Amino acid sequence: MAGAGRGAGRGPAVGKLESQIYCIKYTLFCFNVVLWLFGLSIFALCLWICIEPVFSEWMTILELQKYYIGIYIILIASLVIMVVAFLGCGSALMENVFLLFAYIATQIGIFVFGLVGACVLLDFSTYNSSLQPLIKNSIYNLMNNPQHEGSRLILRMVQEGIGCCGADSPMDYLNLNKPLPAECRDSVTGNAYFHGCVDELTWYLEGKSGWLAGIVLASCMIAVINAVISLVLIHAVRKEEDEAIAYK
Repeated sequence: MAGAGRGAGRGPAVGKLESQIYCIKYTLFCFNVVLWLFGLSIFALCLWICIEPVFSEWMTILELQKYYIGIYIILIASLVIMVVAFLGCGSALMENVFLLFAYIATQIGIFVFGLVGACVLLDFSTYNSSLQPLIKNSIYNLMNNPQHEGSRLILRMVQEGIGCCGADSPMDYLNLNKPLPAECRDSVTGNAYFHGCVDELTWYLEGKSGWLAGIVLASCMIAVINAVISLVLIHAVRKEEDEAIAYK
C-alpha cells in the first residue's frame, strides 16, 4: 500500500516535469530558429559588402583592405552560426545530454568569435578608429602625387563621390600650396566642401558596418541565452531520469 501511495504521489510530479521539459526544449528550438535567421542575415550582409563593385574598388584604391578583416571573421562566424543552429534544434528535441553539452560549447565559441569580429570591424570603421590614419595617409599620398594621372583621377573620384575635400579639410591644399580643385566644390553652390575625406569616408563606413555589428552582437546575446536554456534543459532531463528511477 505504501508503494502504491508513493507511486500515486510521484506520477503527477513526473508529468509536471515532462511538461516543463517540453516547454524548455521548444523554447530553445525557437531561439535556434531566430539564431539561424540572424546567421543568414549576417552572411548576406557580409557577402554584399565583399562583392559590391564600387565599394570594393574604393577599398582597393585607398589601400584600406584591413577593413575586411572583421568582415571575414564575421562571415566565418555566420556560417558556424547556421550550422550550429541545426545542432541546437536536434539536441533539444532529442533531449541528448552529451549533444547539449557540445552545443553549449559551440554557443560559447560563437559568443567569443562574434564579439571579436564585431570589435575588429568597429575598430576599422568608426570615428577615431584605427582606419582613420590609413585613410589620411592614402589621401595625402594622392594629393602629393599630382603629376601622376592615375592619382589625380582617383582623388577626383573620391572627392566627387562622397563630397569631401582634402584629408581633413580644404586647408590641406592651402597648406601644401596647391590650388583648390574643382571637385572640391559643391556643383550647386560653388562652395568648397567643409569636411575632409577622412571624416566623410569614416561616416560612410560606419553606415555600412553599424547594422552588421548590431546584428552580430544580438546573435552573441542569443548565444548566451541558448547556453543558459540548454543548462536548464540538462538539469531537467537529469532530474526526470532520477524521478523515473525512483518511481520504478
